[in-house]
Amino acid sequence: MSETLKKIRSLVKKRDVRISAHGYDELVEDDILVRDILVGIEKAILLEDYPDFHKGASVLVLQEDNKGNPVHVVWGIPKGAANPAVLITAYRPDPERWTADFKRRLK
Repeated sequence: MSETLKKIRSLVKKRDVRISAHGYDELVEDDILVRDILVGIEKAILLEDYPDFHKGASVLVLQEDNKGNPVHVVWGIPKGAANPAVLITAYRPDPERWTADFKRRLK
């Protein structure tokens, strides 16, 4: 299990969350509810882990909305900080760019 994802789950549970401006725009554009993302973090599947990302540790996870549809979410923690969990972006994955289970990028 990713240490970053563990920390993000803990922060979300404490409601120590911020949504980036870009993240908010993407949620609105893809008609994704914040509530679905916050509730869904507990069942999120880690796809990519970026513990040394220059802006702070981050992860790409696969989550579901309240209808069971796939949503990719990038979560992060600002560099040099212990909180908050930042929802960087969330989007509905393009089936032409991902495997059928939305877990791996197609070449």
